Amino acid sequence: MNQQALSAFLWSVADLLRGDYKQSDYGKVILPFTVLRRIDCVLAPTKDAVLQERKRREAQGMPPDAFLRRASGAGFYNASDLDLKKLLGDQDNVAVNLRAYLLGFSPEVRDIFEHFDFDIQIDRLGKAGLLYQVAEKFAQVDLHPDVVSNYQMGLVFEELIRRFSELSNETAGEHFTPREVIRLMVALIFAEDGDALSKPGVVRAIYDPTAGTGGMLSVAEEALTAMNPAASVSLFGQELNPESYAICKADMLIKGQDVGNIVFGNTLSDDGHPERKFDYMLSNPPFGVEWKKVEKFVRAEAEQKGFAGRFGPGLPRVSDGSLLFLLHLLSKMRPASQGGARFGIVLNGSPLFTGGAGSGESEIRRHLLESDLVEAIVALPTDMFYNTGIATYVWIVSNHKPAARKGRVQLIDGSHFWRKMRKSLGSKRKELGEDDIATITRLYAAGQEARLARITDAAGRVETRVLIGDAPEPAVPEGGKIGFVPLSRILPNAAFGYHSITVERPLRDAEGAIVLGQRGKAKGQPQPDASLRDTETVPLSEEIAAYFAREVLPHAPDAWIDATKTKVGYEIPFNRQFYIFEPPRPLAEIDAELAEVTARIEAMLKGLSA
Repeated sequence: MNQQALSAFLWSVADLLRGDYKQSDYGKVILPFTVLRRIDCVLAPTKDAVLQERKRREAQGMPPDAFLRRASGAGFYNASDLDLKKLLGDQDNVAVNLRAYLLGFSPEVRDIFEHFDFDIQIDRLGKAGLLYQVAEKFAQVDLHPDVVSNYQMGLVFEELIRRFSELSNETAGEHFTPREVIRLMVALIFAEDGDALSKPGVVRAIYDPTAGTGGMLSVAEEALTAMNPAASVSLFGQELNPESYAICKADMLIKGQDVGNIVFGNTLSDDGHPERKFDYMLSNPPFGVEWKKVEKFVRAEAEQKGFAGRFGPGLPRVSDGSLLFLLHLLSKMRPASQGGARFGIVLNGSPLFTGGAGSGESEIRRHLLESDLVEAIVALPTDMFYNTGIATYVWIVSNHKPAARKGRVQLIDGSHFWRKMRKSLGSKRKELGEDDIATITRLYAAGQEARLARITDAAGRVETRVLIGDAPEPAVPEGGKIGFVPLSRILPNAAFGYHSITVERPLRDAEGAIVLGQRGKAKGQPQPDASLRDTETVPLSEEIAAYFAREVLPHAPDAWIDATKTKVGYEIPFNRQFYIFEPPRPLAEIDAELAEVTARIEAMLKGLSA
């Protein structure tokens, strides 16, 4: 069964629920039943062996848990005599039998259905007379991994969640990230480590603090094991949404991962892995979501622990907490002395430039750049996410940069590489093809400046070519032309820093005389006029005095700098680095075009009046 057919089948359950359930509540039934049927199918081949083992160990008076796990071959089990099809045999007692079946699962599976609040839905479906029909419909579909792969199952869950989120006007982007964006992020964080990851005996830990349904963790594991089938990969995550957490945990359970590594709760206020460090990390925190609910906990940690905690570098404004997740990931990096770590995080444009010198955002950027942690920032095409069409960026951060990258940041404009979707999904109208992912990864791996050449022939046909480093320029066809667009820029960390200086002008009385201070340190000194106060930004690479003498004093000879207010700031004006000035057309050409249009309009008006 392909993904589309399976999604359509599961969605058809909504036809049974219509009328008794609001559309926004469909997911409360369909998601847990899908997980239940998936687990039911996984355990089916060893069901008889588990039941025999249970009877044997009970007869011996031994705790059966460890033996049942081994007998199931899956690391979890169901010790009930029932399964989803058998419990339908007693139509009058489906609710009782379903609860008995759920109680037969091992504790980690029961936890999944507790986070779905499944017991409430059993009651609700029973009262509506729908429980048997819904259970029967799910019992008809085979969701064993041999029939529906883990990858397909993940896509199905994401599609269902997206639909339910749209129906309930929730933010779908808080649940999951498009798979092709995840594949790009995974390719980027592994690109520098191909040799190390292909060696025998590789052991790596991967973490996502905003795990959602586990898509990032799954894609990362698949990519790493494809590179090295013998690699040992441990997956860790934390998720706040109960349903997403339950799905993620079920997915990890079926993959054979330790589900104790998937923690429920708010990552910012209650770190589920306080002592852990990781090799690789991925995250897509919610865009522009305020952190007022956890402000008390975050500020307390920042004040009490400083750099010994997670939020020492600074705190962003309460209206957007995405940089808090970046700081959280920084604190989880395995030390460089132990091999180091690298992570990718999706952020919107705000963290690049929001906040002036001395603000929390600027201080976080300052910490990242002065500590030489940012390897690259990749601009994605717009309209890539299901809930927003805004510009987004993937930050690649590492504490073990290769020598060639030290002291520098690579900016990559990946907004040129996309293909139009046949059918839009919410705000998502574009997607990354495999060639697009490969091109962006190649630009990153090269670690050099690059350009996109647009070659137009005499017939107007356009060909594009990526030129990396000193690659020779392509030949221009006869009668054609060529244009260049920057794709990759390499800049020193200090290029993003500046001094913010406060320029004062003297206060003057009614006669125009300068007002002098009368007491203390200000005695005899010119007093500043607040209405004439101004600020200037001076690049870190330039002397403040030289800048002041060149840019300010010629226009305001009586001005001075209030050195007590000078601050260091950092911002990353991404778009400015890729801006290409296009001079306006000659005025004569514009006049001629206007005259031609005017003449055409006049001729049309004459024709109407004739």
